[in-house]
Amino acid sequence: MGRFGQGADRQGQVSLRRIASLALIIIGVVLLGYVGTQYWGMYRSQQRLEAEWERQALGTNTPGHASITSDQLLTRLVISKINMDAIVIEGASRKELSAGPGHMKETAMPGDPGNAVITAHRDTFFRHIYELVKGDHIEVRRNGHVYTYQVTGKRVVDPDDVSVLKQTNDPQLTLITCYPTYYIGPAPQRLVVFSKLVDSTQYGLPSKQAQSHGGQ
Repeated sequence: MGRFGQGADRQGQVSLRRIASLALIIIGVVLLGYVGTQYWGMYRSQQRLEAEWERQALGTNTPGHASITSDQLLTRLVISKINMDAIVIEGASRKELSAGPGHMKETAMPGDPGNAVITAHRDTFFRHIYELVKGDHIEVRRNGHVYTYQVTGKRVVDPDDVSVLKQTNDPQLTLITCYPTYYIGPAPQRLVVFSKLVDSTQYGLPSKQAQSHGGQ
């Protein structure tokens, strides 16, 4: 009877381990499916935005085409060092950030005087912004202009540190993402990359130096 009971216990333990293993596999598949769906949605959103960007770049403010208002103008963020090229969304809600980097509406527009703030998820567009160092260049393309910013520094801050959103007189660009980049679960801090405007070029025209206060 004792041996029979021990055998039954061992069989029960084996069954439980099998069930646990199967449950983990199912959870893994579900998580992979969820992540895949998120990335696919992001890819499709960027495709649609890219098509709209091309339409705007071709200058469709011509007879037969609907005019483009200032709040419809798209912004493109290009960081060659980390092979990042994406269309920026207006707004920084969870839903908006699932489609692309988000410009915080309460901050200045890129190229204008003030602090323009763009944020994105650490596991998508801003995965590698931690690699940026002082002197690296960031390009923002908007409304027929290329605005070139130069990184001035970076800092890790707490999520409630709103000083990084503070407006300035000079045209600046601030990039924000969660940190540490490869942290599992909700990241406890934020990585902030600061940059200043050093050049502004209009499409099809020779480069002109940015305003003196922006290049200093």
